[in-house]
Amino acid sequence: MTINTVRTEILDIAYEDHGSENGFPVILLHGFPYDVRSWDDVVPPLIGEGYHVLVPYLRGYGPTTFVREDSPRVAQQAAIAQDVVDFSSALGIDRFAVAGFDWGNRAACITSILRPDLVACQVAIGGYSVQNTVLKNPPSDAITESRLWYQWYFNTEQGRVGLQENRRDIIRYLWKTWSPKWEYTDEVFHRSAPSFDNPDFVAVAIHSYRHRHINAPGESRFLEVEKHLSSQPPILVPSIILRGMDSGFGTPDINLESDRLHFPNLVGSKMISGAGHDLPVQRPLEVSSALIDLIDQL
Repeated sequence: MTINTVRTEILDIAYEDHGSENGFPVILLHGFPYDVRSWDDVVPPLIGEGYHVLVPYLRGYGPTTFVREDSPRVAQQAAIAQDVVDFSSALGIDRFAVAGFDWGNRAACITSILRPDLVACQVAIGGYSVQNTVLKNPPSDAITESRLWYQWYFNTEQGRVGLQENRRDIIRYLWKTWSPKWEYTDEVFHRSAPSFDNPDFVAVAIHSYRHRHINAPGESRFLEVEKHLSSQPPILVPSIILRGMDSGFGTPDINLESDRLHFPNLVGSKMISGAGHDLPVQRPLEVSSALIDLIDQL
C-alpha cells in the first residue's frame, strides 16, 4: 500500500488512500496502541460503494511526524481532534463521514462536537468518549481501577521507561487482554509493530495518559476547548454506536437513555458479540455496514 503524506501546521500526516477521489470521503481513525492495519477489512466494502477512504496514522504513529523539532509532543484529546480538522483541511475535504475507536473515537467525537459543519455522520465505536480534563475523577471500584493499570503505570517514570524499552511486549499484552476472546497471530502483530517505533510514540502516549488525569499540562491554545468539553456537550451529527460485548474492560452497559442524551441524532446503538476493544479488526463488516447506512441517509 502506498503511503501518502500531507502537511498541516503541526504535522506531516501519513495516510493510506483508497478508492475513487470523486467518492464521498470517509476518514477512519485508529486508537492506542494500534495503527491503520486495524481498518484493513473495513475498507473494501466502502470502496465497493464508491467512497473515498482515508486512513491516517495518528500523531506518534508510523510515518506521521512533527514538522518542527520544538513542537510539544502532546496528545491531549483536543489536539488529536484538531489533527482531524487540519488533515481534512489540508486535503481540501469540506465534508466527510468518520469512524474511530479508542483514541480515534475520541478524536471523532470531539471533531463532531466542534465542527459539525465538517462531519456528516459518525460511527462511534465504544460510544461517547469525551473526557473531563478540568476536574479529577473520583476513584472507581477495584475492578475498574485494575483494568486501567496501564494508565497508572504510564503516570510514573517507571512506566515511561517501561514503554520506551518494552513497548512491543506491553502493546502485545494490551491487545490480548483488551480482546481476550480473540487470537492475534505474530504475523498480524508484526504488520502493525513498526508503527510503534515512531520516535514520538512514547512521548505522545505518556502525555495522553497523564493529561487526562491532570498530571501533565496541555497546550495553552486548547484551554478553552478543554473547558467546553468538560461539560460533556452532545454530538449532534447522525451517529451509530457500536460496542464489543467481549471487551477486556468488561461487558459494556446498555443505556439507550444515556446514548440518546449524548447523541440526540442517534440512528442506532448496537452491542456486538465476539468483538473486543478493537472491534474493526474482529467485526469489520459491522463497521462498514454502519457507515454505509449512515451515508445512504444523508
